[in-house]
Amino acid sequence: MKTNFITKAVLVIATALLFQSCEKDDGLESIISNPSLETSDVKKNSPNYSLSSWMRVINGNTNLSALSIPGTHDSGARYDSSFFSGTAKCQDLTIGEQLRSGTRFLDIRCRHINNNFAIHHGAVYQKLNFTDVVNYCYDFLNRNPTETIIMSVKEEHDPSNNNRSFEATLDSYINKNASKWYLGEHIPTLNTVRGKIVLLRRFHARNKPKGIDVTKWKDNTTFTINNGKEVLRIQDRYKISSNGTKWNKITSLLSDAKNGNRRTMYINFTSGYQSNWLGIPSIPKVSNNINPKITNYFNHNRAGRYGAILMDFATASRNKLIIETNF
Repeated sequence: MKTNFITKAVLVIATALLFQSCEKDDGLESIISNPSLETSDVKKNSPNYSLSSWMRVINGNTNLSALSIPGTHDSGARYDSSFFSGTAKCQDLTIGEQLRSGTRFLDIRCRHINNNFAIHHGAVYQKLNFTDVVNYCYDFLNRNPTETIIMSVKEEHDPSNNNRSFEATLDSYINKNASKWYLGEHIPTLNTVRGKIVLLRRFHARNKPKGIDVTKWKDNTTFTINNGKEVLRIQDRYKISSNGTKWNKITSLLSDAKNGNRRTMYINFTSGYQSNWLGIPSIPKVSNNINPKITNYFNHNRAGRYGAILMDFATASRNKLIIETNF
């Protein structure tokens, strides 16, 4: 009798555990099949790729405007002013390190001096010249021919001791390796520009085509450029009184990019500075607040087109979150 009682008890417990297990499976099934979940909440497995060659797994017929692209603001700015910390430095990684970490949009600021380009952030020379920048890019593209690099070129600080135009000096650099540049006025497909630098032109040019024209850039706001060839929507609010307001501007353009026309190129600067009571700007006061928000945002929004996102102090881990929204 005692043996029969123990046997029955074991059977009852086993049956209860089995039903409990089935209830857990039913709960999981209801999550998977729940039609109310957004695609951003359930992420398919990403293809195999590396941060150095993530564009390899993108369909070559895809227009660059239809991608989510990690970028850097003031890409060459790795040094601060000698007098004030936090006023000029925007990146920890070199150009080469940025590219190997997944960055595909560079923001290059050139001072025109002695018929050459020195990389500046404002008045602060960044111990880097344009030759260094393009050599980083050429080396990277030679090693990773499936990739492309969008490069915004803008004149920075005061020109000095030149006898030719800013455009002519850029031409002198491009002509040394012209096959590595895409100078078309239209936003290209990826196959068109694999292995090339795509010029985004923030300076006036006499000889055209010379890259995608964004010379109608507006200061410290969100704006649209329609240059007659392409449409670009840009958020570049950099004078920041409130990080909350800046974050709202960023997320507003992210939402526009996700839902907007895929032929429109969206460029979203997450960078900026706050000034103290003496008027001295601090870049980290913005980046230290905004960068964790970007990480959190893309941890929760894992699929969709979000455009080019240009960050201060970019990292491989944050880049990866942005890249994976393409898959």
